[in-house]
Amino acid sequence: MSTEASGSGGASTATPPMIKAASVDKYFGDLHVLKNIDIEVPRGQVVVVLGPSGSGKSTLCRAINRLEPVDSGTIEVDGEPLPAEGKALAALRADVGMVFQQFNLFAHKSIVENVTLGPVKVRKVSQSEARTTAMELLERVGIADQADKYPAQLSGGQQQRAAIARALAMKPKVMLFDEPTSALDPEMVQEVLDTMTSLADEGMTMVVVTHEMGFARRAAHRVLFMADGEVVEDSTPGDFFSDPKTDRAKDFLGKILTH
Repeated sequence: MSTEASGSGGASTATPPMIKAASVDKYFGDLHVLKNIDIEVPRGQVVVVLGPSGSGKSTLCRAINRLEPVDSGTIEVDGEPLPAEGKALAALRADVGMVFQQFNLFAHKSIVENVTLGPVKVRKVSQSEARTTAMELLERVGIADQADKYPAQLSGGQQQRAAIARALAMKPKVMLFDEPTSALDPEMVQEVLDTMTSLADEGMTMVVVTHEMGFARRAAHRVLFMADGEVVEDSTPGDFFSDPKTDRAKDFLGKILTH
């Protein structure tokens, strides 16, 4: 019998959390950007990270797959410590999908080529299998009809959905989203959030740095609120939005929800 739980809170001792950060510190020069971070994300849980600019949200997201090395503490993904470098780090990154603010698609490759590249190069999947999977994923994110176009021919929202399909093509264990809608025109934001919500509904473990409060309310199991490099609150969306415990969170919500 499986010890895995489909949602949050069902972790067994036999099943490590999908992400675990313990006593993590990170400095940029004299600036202490992550201060003694301790978090666990069970498999299947969607965690939204909120906070003012400069609070350390994106640095935390990037530290989870070692795009930013940390100065002290440990980070584990699916029970394995983050390797420092080399093939082991590449293998871990293949298990951790990342979607950035900027879409980072290869401009000289078609959308379907962008999506097949990782599985062929890293996972050693055959070209035909990779293309079949890519087309299924592009269908899933609603842009299969754009497969043979180049990134510059797509809208920002379509490019970001292509970036999500590209990350999913690696069959990751966890998906990290770092401000995935902040570079988009307002009318394109919802199509990307809808794609992310459907992923959440399917049980993908996700850590999402965003300013989209509606997504946090609708799709998150947990909200982490960060300020000055610390996790100041860790609660359910219902509790966070209706009854924030700290002055920092109250101030943040007061500013953001009055817009």
